[in-house]
Amino acid sequence: MSKPLVAIVGKPNVGKSTFFNKVCGKRISIVSDEPGVTRDRLYGDASWQDNDFCLIDTGGIQLKSDDILQLHIKKQAEIAMELSDVILFFVDGKYGLTVEDIEVAQILRKTNKPLFLVVNKVDNFNSFDASEFYQLGMDIYPVSSEHMQGIGDLLDDVVECFKKSDDVEIEQAVKIAVVGKPNAGKSSLINKLLGYERAIVTPIPGTTRDSLDTPLTINDKNYIIIDTAGIRRKRSIEDESLERYSVMRSLDAIRRSDVCWVVFDANEDLSEQDVKIAGYVHEQGKPSVIVINKWDLIEKDTYTVEKFKKKIACDLAFMDYAKSITVSALSGLRINKLMEFTDYVFEKASFRATTGILNEVIADAVSLVEPPTKNGKRLKIKYATQPTSNPPTFVLFVNDADLMHFSYRRYLENTLRKAFSLDGTPIRLFIRSSGEDG
Repeated sequence: MSKPLVAIVGKPNVGKSTFFNKVCGKRISIVSDEPGVTRDRLYGDASWQDNDFCLIDTGGIQLKSDDILQLHIKKQAEIAMELSDVILFFVDGKYGLTVEDIEVAQILRKTNKPLFLVVNKVDNFNSFDASEFYQLGMDIYPVSSEHMQGIGDLLDDVVECFKKSDDVEIEQAVKIAVVGKPNAGKSSLINKLLGYERAIVTPIPGTTRDSLDTPLTINDKNYIIIDTAGIRRKRSIEDESLERYSVMRSLDAIRRSDVCWVVFDANEDLSEQDVKIAGYVHEQGKPSVIVINKWDLIEKDTYTVEKFKKKIACDLAFMDYAKSITVSALSGLRINKLMEFTDYVFEKASFRATTGILNEVIADAVSLVEPPTKNGKRLKIKYATQPTSNPPTFVLFVNDADLMHFSYRRYLENTLRKAFSLDGTPIRLFIRSSGEDG
């Protein structure tokens, strides 16, 4: 069974994200004075008194709003409440109870879940007057998330609600970062895969601001899907803006992922920004699947797929190892195949060669194509090792690393890739001088 889920709900700007970050022990959710910064549900692992659980931060609920984004935020909060085992209802201790708080409380009671009223932003516990909050008919927990006061008492009672269960080994899950430009259909793709609206989807570019982690199990395999903010060109983003911070988080999602889906819009030609995003994935050494989304909207003939593949091969020549697939987030076209590709490239990235076989492959390559010489001195490859995987990383110890010509290095890389069938993943090859000429 999965970890218990604890949902944090309430109006905008009552300190939900600050609490989320403090309890999870790292800055997962964007914190700003601007109301409504958290739009989607954010998941974060937390632990208290040896009890592991998962916190869900939600967008602030504004019930009386016709704004399309606010309606989506409300829906996200409702899904969080439905999925959760415990609900933390946050209100503002500085400004007191509002009519909207009372209306939200009425909705929360209908869930029949363990419910905790968290009165946040209480600076002075001795002078705090809780009387007005008792009208909600819930146990009151005054806290100061900013200063970590009162949180221990709250969490003591929260973990008492958890039923004993076997935790899913989340750390063994394959982390998939879904990256691309704004409006490429990343969130729609994830929602289709999950079968419900995990992330907000609107025609408004840039709707996803945070990197959103969602646990997922398919055929007894555990994954964590990371939906990221669309990455625009740097010069298009204002300094110190929320979007700039969101893009930083997207790049961080790539760094901590095991596999990347690089999502392109089939209706648009590959742009310079598309290539830059793919390039960053390549530089970080991540196995990847090129996902050409919205394929259902393309007028096709016999040669359509081949033309797309040739275009990708040309523009992304630096990552010719990557697998590519055409999908439709709307219809679910080839979504299952996408998961198969994901498993495949992760398996390739995790490859480990035995030292004996690796040195046999290198020896065969040297016998077929003689190493280069420079100023009368010939390159000698003494032995090879593979110190790490993800991506597969090889080290060649030679008599003089300066004798290694880039073309021979590429030859050896291609030999290793072919010998061990390492398609779908980048590989790294390092050359080290052993300090001996013999």
